[in-house]
Amino acid sequence: MPHASAPKTAIVTGAASGIGAASVRVLLEKGWNVCGCDIDTIVTADIDASAMQRFIAHKTDVADAASCENAVRQTVAKFSRVDGLIHMAAVHSTKTWRELDAAEFNRTLSINVTGSFLMAQAVAQAMCDNPLEESGRGVIVLACSGSISSSGVGGEGRGGTAYVSSKAAIIGLVRGLSRSLAPEKIRVNAVSPGSTETSMTAHYSQDAIRKVGERALAGRMGKADDIANVAAFLLTDEARYVWGEIVNVNGGATFGL
Repeated sequence: MPHASAPKTAIVTGAASGIGAASVRVLLEKGWNVCGCDIDTIVTADIDASAMQRFIAHKTDVADAASCENAVRQTVAKFSRVDGLIHMAAVHSTKTWRELDAAEFNRTLSINVTGSFLMAQAVAQAMCDNPLEESGRGVIVLACSGSISSSGVGGEGRGGTAYVSSKAAIIGLVRGLSRSLAPEKIRVNAVSPGSTETSMTAHYSQDAIRKVGERALAGRMGKADDIANVAAFLLTDEARYVWGEIVNVNGGATFGL
């Protein structure tokens, strides 16, 4: 946790809802400065008034390099530096392989994969200007998905081929960025959420929700805070020896029935 006298600064994408919004709340509660980024409007009604002085919102299209760079620039202008990134911005695709076309596939990859790279690239460039501390210059946390193990086929609100492919690519991105940014002492990891109560799962049928709970050893779907707390932990010095990992946060669904 950052010292109260010198709070660290994080950028959180996908901050308008779901795990991104939860990550903003968690980091603010832990004393961080936060820039929340989303292409949609970020509602701040549930942010405590005392924390608002440590928060700014930025309308950001993560698939656009200039937009990502501007978000970082505005964050540095406000808080002097960037120490962490929690990148949760993504789009869902529920189309089955028969319904899917090239436009949908490419749009999903553009936002979920290219967007992850562009945001990480912009943040890493700013982190390189940070003084080298014992724990490094900064930490980047991307978002994978448990769907790459369960191999969703789409339909009923479930992730289809395009979504699963985009999240599988995050594994390679984490590996490549980890190796590339290690000389700069910037750590890169990802959280891999299981099915979580967000807008992406809002259209699950009751049967699908029941099956998710049965697969998870925890006996339930995840909540946004369950994932956000782990992502926030990865930003801290306590996680300083975690490099290049995909951290499953799925209530034990990996080992479920």
